[in-house]
Amino acid sequence: CLRRTDGQLRAREGPERRTKAGSRPTDAGEPASTAELMSRYVSAERGYRVPREGWRICLAHEFKEKRKPFQARDVSLSNVKKHIGLGVRYLKWWYRKTQVEKKAPFIDMFRALPLRQIYGAPLGGIGGGTITRGWRGEFCRWQLNPGMYHYETVIANQFTVCLRRGHQTVYQQVLSVERPSTLQGWNWGYCGEYAFYHALYPRAWTVYHLPGQNVTLTCRQVSPVIPHDYKDSCLPVAVLIWDIENKNDYPLDVSIMFTMTNGSGHKDDKSGGHWNEPFHLEKQGESVSGVLLHHCTPINPYTLCIAAREQPDREISYQTAFLPKGTCETLWSDLISDGRLDSPTGSSPPTQKGEKVAAALAVSCLVPAQGHNSMEFSLAWDMPRITFGSLYVYVCYRRYTRFFGSQGDSASSLCHYGLTHYQDWETRIEAWHRFLSHSSLPSWYKSALFNELYFLVDGGTVWVELAEDADITGSQSCEYGGLPAQPSVIKEYGRFAYLEGQEYRMYNTYDVHFYASFALIMLWPKLALSLQYDIAGCVVQQDLTERLNLMSGQYSPVKTRNVVPHDIGDPDDEPWLRVNAYLIHDTANWKDLNLKFVLHVYRDFYLTQDKQYLEDMWPICQVVMDSEMKFDRDGDGLIENSGFADQTYDGWTVTGPSAYCGGLWLASVCVMCKMARLMDNNSVYHRYKDILDRGSAAFDSLLWNGQYYNYDSSGRELSSSVMSDQCAGQWLLRASGLGEGEYQVCAFPVDKVRRALKSVFELNVQGFARGQMGAVNGMRPEGVPDRSSVQSDEVWVGVVYGLAATMIHEGMLEEGFRTAEGCYRTVWEQLGMAFQTPEAYCEKGIFRSLAYMRPLSIWAMQLALDSRRCNGSVTEGEPVNLCNNQCNN
Repeated sequence: CLRRTDGQLRAREGPERRTKAGSRPTDAGEPASTAELMSRYVSAERGYRVPREGWRICLAHEFKEKRKPFQARDVSLSNVKKHIGLGVRYLKWWYRKTQVEKKAPFIDMFRALPLRQIYGAPLGGIGGGTITRGWRGEFCRWQLNPGMYHYETVIANQFTVCLRRGHQTVYQQVLSVERPSTLQGWNWGYCGEYAFYHALYPRAWTVYHLPGQNVTLTCRQVSPVIPHDYKDSCLPVAVLIWDIENKNDYPLDVSIMFTMTNGSGHKDDKSGGHWNEPFHLEKQGESVSGVLLHHCTPINPYTLCIAAREQPDREISYQTAFLPKGTCETLWSDLISDGRLDSPTGSSPPTQKGEKVAAALAVSCLVPAQGHNSMEFSLAWDMPRITFGSLYVYVCYRRYTRFFGSQGDSASSLCHYGLTHYQDWETRIEAWHRFLSHSSLPSWYKSALFNELYFLVDGGTVWVELAEDADITGSQSCEYGGLPAQPSVIKEYGRFAYLEGQEYRMYNTYDVHFYASFALIMLWPKLALSLQYDIAGCVVQQDLTERLNLMSGQYSPVKTRNVVPHDIGDPDDEPWLRVNAYLIHDTANWKDLNLKFVLHVYRDFYLTQDKQYLEDMWPICQVVMDSEMKFDRDGDGLIENSGFADQTYDGWTVTGPSAYCGGLWLASVCVMCKMARLMDNNSVYHRYKDILDRGSAAFDSLLWNGQYYNYDSSGRELSSSVMSDQCAGQWLLRASGLGEGEYQVCAFPVDKVRRALKSVFELNVQGFARGQMGAVNGMRPEGVPDRSSVQSDEVWVGVVYGLAATMIHEGMLEEGFRTAEGCYRTVWEQLGMAFQTPEAYCEKGIFRSLAYMRPLSIWAMQLALDSRRCNGSVTEGEPVNLCNNQCNN
């Protein structure tokens, strides 16, 4: 099946072992939930030690549904009339931002990202930048500059395999299904029907069966994302291990070549001055060799490194520099001649303006007949010192510089460390994943639980050291109960920030972090506490600069003292120093932010038992609750919403006491009672106990209708809508070990909560999209979606996972899993949104805000399952001991 054309080796990839066209002869080992995604896989090969659980897809798969992003033109006529002022003000602001200031808007309603159904698991640890590899093998999403994304597939970044038998090359193929218009001297167009991708974050596997060769390659990528680890988890490095299975009766000499462009496909790749150099590094008896690619931009310069581990019977060769344009036949011929590259000495000259440069690294080994062998590559990037978009003189040092230095010369050491430590990473990752073998957990849930964690790394995430002269309180620490200027947890573990979404560019958006935070507090609790200290430090500060709010058209201060900020800033400005990048509403008047902070403080204390943290946060909780009191305008113990979208549903108007904010308020008051007892403060306890009793009575009287809690109590036509998120307050109480006994909200008795959840399940879940897409935000009691706003008829994935967690806490396991399953299957199997889970989608046509923070709330489901185990509520057949979490009873 081999022939030569134009001096190059080609392989005819005819179908092998097909029972009929396009079908697999045997089961490829995938869970039933991924059968459709694997329907075009024609090989019987399962790869080398690929786990059963995870997300699996054939490289030839094509998603049938092609959705479009929500943009301004998608607003209905009725909603356009309500928001004409917002539209005019946004357009003026957008023009000034993009055309005058030459900056990217924090939300761009006119240039929403199109859906590209290509993404796979990102490479690298937490907070050092990310490079995403697509499920077809592309290097296609880049976040090296902090928080700023570049979506470009760099076609020269590839793996190529060369097979030699008896000193003769018999097969050479780029392991890519692409057929690009450039680099045509290479053999492109690998047949995707012979390969599949499998992801169980933070690892992923790609299995390539080489047609006609009786050889199977399995590429395993490993990133150091390990729970409760605060060293290796911050490293900007990944390891790619290639396992080669030779099922022939003769040995083969196998080479794999890794090519990498100096840059990310950005225009600065051609800015000139970039250069490459080979290196060899030996430490502690272990050696690695490779190529360093120095990317010399004036702002945030960095070095890429491709490397391989030197081992017996492995031969490493390289090409320091080649131009990734034209046919590039010289490099191809160099490999095809003997399976090795020329390996010249010395560095390459700096590139000229308009010119790109790339490098290649090859590893060769002998694979015995009917045998196996492996080779190991690593990819690292070293951008130790970062400045944000304002180009302010303030420089941040990434967390990994604590261990690898800040001089920008650590890329080779990072590769060396990764290649010599990845086996330890995998041991710990496998121990973490061990509960996946529990048969009572559905396969889709196991995939969702781990794969949704991609956002903690690929959410524009930064993890930096606290500057020596930093004061998180803005010199306000003494005035507010002694909140430390440099809390020990931040000094020891650093500062952490992640975006609301890759398209919604605000760090640590707190109303959304409320949902996503479960992943952080369960897996990296020190980072969760660090984030809380930063928010507390923002609470006590103010910025009285007046600015225009786009929704109301009124001016207000950027930041009001004694209220929780919406976010800690835009990476294209100066996060931590200039907060509240969000300017659609004046969030000082939002009803949920202060309450969510209080609920987080106690939940985090409950899960960590960190008494110093509770003592530091207690004064801040008191001042934000005092600020919240003004929203109880009639003194009945229950706050009222103000007739605009004054909470996380920032496009859905709410008036008077409401299920969502009223429930959060009562839960926060309950938590204040609990914390007052812990702090031995009886006067505060009795104050909040009185508010709790009066507020509970008002909540029940105004909102309970016998079946569920009304959306709000304004008496408007749509006040009786069924909100999927109506039990959010009870959810957080349950997650904090409360909700019963002395610390039960009287308005949340078990029978009413379960009745409300049953109504949500019957109407918002089963009554929407045939019960197959999760829970719609708002549903009318007559069984049609609430279309009164641009958000009420959306499904918010993170809200659905939180709803499912609430159901599990209340003993409704079947309903909880069925509710969440609809979201997973819609996003990962139907819409092709793997590793870019959106904030929202509608029943048909559109989605909104790809790669969003909120879906990390799936870890709230895991906490709910763990809580049932700890509380002795496990029924026969229910999973136990799932995550090694401590039971804090």
